[in-house]
Amino acid sequence: MALTYRTAGESHGPALTTIIEGLPAGLPLTPDDIDADLARRQLGYGRGGRQKIETDRVQVTAGIRHGRTLGSPVAMMVMNRDFANWSEDRMAIWEPASEVDPITLPRPGHADLAGMQKYETDDLRNILERASARETAARVAAGGVAKALLRRYGMEVRSHVVQVGPESTPLRDDLTLDDFEGVDDSPVRALDDDASARMRAAIKAAGQDSDTLGGIFEVWVFNPIPGLGSHVSGDARLDGRIGQAVLGIQAIKGVELGAGFELGRIRGSQAHDEIFWSDDRGYHRRTNRSGGLEGGMTHGEPLVVRAAMKPIATLSRPLASVDVHSKEATAAFKERSDICAVPAAAVIAEAVIAFVLAQALVDKFGGDSVASLDAAVERYRGVLAR
Repeated sequence: MALTYRTAGESHGPALTTIIEGLPAGLPLTPDDIDADLARRQLGYGRGGRQKIETDRVQVTAGIRHGRTLGSPVAMMVMNRDFANWSEDRMAIWEPASEVDPITLPRPGHADLAGMQKYETDDLRNILERASARETAARVAAGGVAKALLRRYGMEVRSHVVQVGPESTPLRDDLTLDDFEGVDDSPVRALDDDASARMRAAIKAAGQDSDTLGGIFEVWVFNPIPGLGSHVSGDARLDGRIGQAVLGIQAIKGVELGAGFELGRIRGSQAHDEIFWSDDRGYHRRTNRSGGLEGGMTHGEPLVVRAAMKPIATLSRPLASVDVHSKEATAAFKERSDICAVPAAAVIAEAVIAFVLAQALVDKFGGDSVASLDAAVERYRGVLAR
């Protein structure tokens, strides 16, 4: 069975639900494997008031017994504490909506208007509740499980913020796992203290102007097993699968792998990573402009993914819009929101990239149990050492 997951839930509904299918039986898990990333997703300078209400923790309702997966679907819930404030009217599940006025002022940059047209509703609450980035808590829960599986085979996923608005830190191609120690201690999850201070100042200034900021982050995957993914078809190529997963995160508008767009500006002799061999390292590259991928497959160097997040589209000083009932010009609807969520987006990207790699791992090595998976990976490592 292929490894897949699906999420369900609304931003102010009772809970967010994640169901994972295809996990091998016997994978050890602890609550912290999931809860630690849920907490990291709530961090970051510039987050809004919702983070003061929620304390995200996972509740497992199926698929795990005595701290190990059973091979059956794993079901997890993240409760929305804010639902208690909405359950009697705006988000009541069974009661009719006769006493709740519809929201008819779509916000530029959101799913509101297109979603209202697609689903033929005159109340944008029906759209924004699911389109909200609150849903990503469920994806982070799935990613925590995927990370535990990857970690079993030596793969580690990390991220950091490289730009917020106009403030940036120089990109580096020599980062190691140790460089990410303490990254979550930075309010913006930047590796450079000076850049962190400048990013915080930019976020503060945007907030004072009733505005928002986007930015750029990187995700690094260390020690990927070579050969994950495939060249045989477009939808099997790992770069395509990663691109889809990251672009599927709310507000992400661009993705680069390795040197990315820079490769379009240089010659081939400068662009490609030459191959070397040594007894202690085997095949390796001394550069990593490819970002760890060639022909849609990992080649053993770190996987490097960079993504751009647009500014949050909900502004405390709303942009111009049109009332869908009267067609009159007006200001857009205002919902509680963040000033900047780039640090959180990086954690979410860790999760979705980890799950894509876990899928590729299970695709390649199969096995209904981790014991079978262990044996297949061990045999393959012997092949790589030849």
